[in-house]
Amino acid sequence: MAVGGSGQRRVHQEAKAHGDVTQVAGDLHVHLTPAQGPSVEWPVWVGDVPRPAAAFQPRTRVRKRVAAARDGGGVVVLSGPGGVGKSQLAASLARELRDQKRSDGTGLDLLVWVRATVADQVISAYAEAAGRLRLAGVSPDDEDGAARLFLRWLAATSRRWLVVLDDVGDPGTVQGWWPDSGASRGWVLATSRREDAQLSGQGRTLVRIGLYTDTEARAYLKRRLTDAGHAHLHDSAQASELAAELGHLPLALGHAAAYLINKRPTMADYLTLLRDTRNRLGDLLPASADAEGYGRPVTASLLLSLDAVEETDTNRLARPLLHLASLMDPLGHPATAWTTPQVLDHLRTARPPRRRGLRRHHPPVTKTEVHDALECLRTYALITQDTATTPLRVHALTARAVRETMPRSTLAAAARTAADAITSLWPRHDHEEGELAALLRANMIHLNQLTHPSLWQPTIHPCIFKVSSSLTKAGLYEQAFEYDEATVHTSSSIYGPGHRNTLTARNNLAVSYYFAGRIQEALDLSERVVADSERTLGPHHPNTLSARNNLANFYKAAGRIQEALDLSKQLVADYERTLGPHHPNTLSARNNLANFYKAAGQIQEALDLSKQLVADFERILGPEHPNTLTARSNLARSYGAAGRIQETLDLSERVVADFERILGPNHPITITTRSDLVRAADDAVAVQQPDTATAPDQQPPSDTPEHRV
Repeated sequence: MAVGGSGQRRVHQEAKAHGDVTQVAGDLHVHLTPAQGPSVEWPVWVGDVPRPAAAFQPRTRVRKRVAAARDGGGVVVLSGPGGVGKSQLAASLARELRDQKRSDGTGLDLLVWVRATVADQVISAYAEAAGRLRLAGVSPDDEDGAARLFLRWLAATSRRWLVVLDDVGDPGTVQGWWPDSGASRGWVLATSRREDAQLSGQGRTLVRIGLYTDTEARAYLKRRLTDAGHAHLHDSAQASELAAELGHLPLALGHAAAYLINKRPTMADYLTLLRDTRNRLGDLLPASADAEGYGRPVTASLLLSLDAVEETDTNRLARPLLHLASLMDPLGHPATAWTTPQVLDHLRTARPPRRRGLRRHHPPVTKTEVHDALECLRTYALITQDTATTPLRVHALTARAVRETMPRSTLAAAARTAADAITSLWPRHDHEEGELAALLRANMIHLNQLTHPSLWQPTIHPCIFKVSSSLTKAGLYEQAFEYDEATVHTSSSIYGPGHRNTLTARNNLAVSYYFAGRIQEALDLSERVVADSERTLGPHHPNTLSARNNLANFYKAAGRIQEALDLSKQLVADYERTLGPHHPNTLSARNNLANFYKAAGQIQEALDLSKQLVADFERILGPEHPNTLTARSNLARSYGAAGRIQETLDLSERVVADFERILGPNHPITITTRSDLVRAADDAVAVQQPDTATAPDQQPPSDTPEHRV
């Protein structure tokens, strides 16, 4: 019906009192409730709002973002992976609005809570709401029509309302069912595991909800155990460790707290069980511990989206890619790992056939297909990535759930493929891409621990030794020898103490001892490694020569200069004959010989050899390679030993500037070189004022013992 003038205003006011008015294209369309029918009893609640979770945390920071987003539009979408508490936060917000007093105009007249996994659920809930509101034209045989009447009513009513679309599955299926709250007093709140573009825009704002903060996690555990009458189970120190072990995931913390309440172990004992990867998540976070009514064990909840991913993953790569990603460090790994040739070849045979029973055919996998599959996994929050260039991350518990569902027969192949990918990404020189090298080291250590002994048998993967040299190049000397001690132990238990792999590990450990300042331990171990290498590999094997080169360095560091000089002279001759005069190992041996000449007082020999070495290093390795800079530093020392102070100062200043620029001002080698520059300046003062000269301190090591890979 169309009404004009003052009559329109009168009818409009009467209709608004009943909530039965819509306006389309300037005309007022009023749907009055039939006179003989019962009136609507306000407020109207449709659907069941989840009950409050035990020890619920208010998530203050997220609430502030929601409030800001609501001020900017009528639809807020809480997005995040499974188990972060999206529905609980939405329910808390809904209850707060529902329970406000309506008398002051701030409370709700209508609340509709919809389980929105598929469109049918939305339509049914809207149709029920239309019936409860007694909208004219509603037919029990036409849910779709009733739902559309409800949407039109929402767009025009002056009543205060809230519609919650919980757990939106495919945004495309509900695309036509978003309420319009832009011109009304309504609000739409949605939750979803996805981050599709369709969930934002057109008045919708996406608010990402993540994990508990450490403070929230600890507060949750304390309150949950206390409320259950078991405050004695709470341990403040252990609570932080437990929260970290569970990745601050609210769902997992809820199950863990219930397990503690039911089984009564100490937090320390529970942590021990949790850290033992032989124990399955289903046993440690079981469905029987589901005190909040989630309805499924944690493992199933974490992987709930995987079925939906595979429905949209036409290339069938999402699951095998997730298998690989689950082996990486939860703190992140390079996304480029999954488009390396080694991974593309693995995926070619790892993805399932299109139809069961068909003869397997393995077409090549393209980078585009991998990017599409990763996008599917990101969309459903099974992996996260802040930007296209930042590391990919998989939550630790999600990764563990994936691994527990992996066929055991695929683990070793996946582990070695991941190791191949890491190795292929390693920068040629660690100092050129320090952040990448650090990320790769962390992932390699995690992968090795997680999949042992997959990277040791049937052969040892070279990345095991790559980590050792990288730690030393980064100046992480304590970490290096701890890592090498563990590597020696593992290799000895698998291959035996005299095996080539174990000799390599022992050689690397001696080098790490040396750089950590544990000279006598380095020397004692190196003498045994040389003897075992000569007996096992032969006196002229490259690994034997490397061990002898290191031993010469350790002799010098221990003050046994003549032994170092004699061994070094023979070693240079052996290297030149075996590897050639310009091989990097030969240059390294000659660099050490120059230092030994200087230490033995043969200054001119040291100076002549150092000059030639700098030229050779610059030509072969480049002017900014760390070994080239070390050769220049040694030449500066030779100048100083020859009394050529100004040349020492000039060259040392250049070397310090280069080291600071390339390795950073706080790298141990930079600090050592800077110390040399100060010493050179002191020597210059001593030459000018000999009466005030003091005995120089022992110089830091400037030699180059070698890791083996």
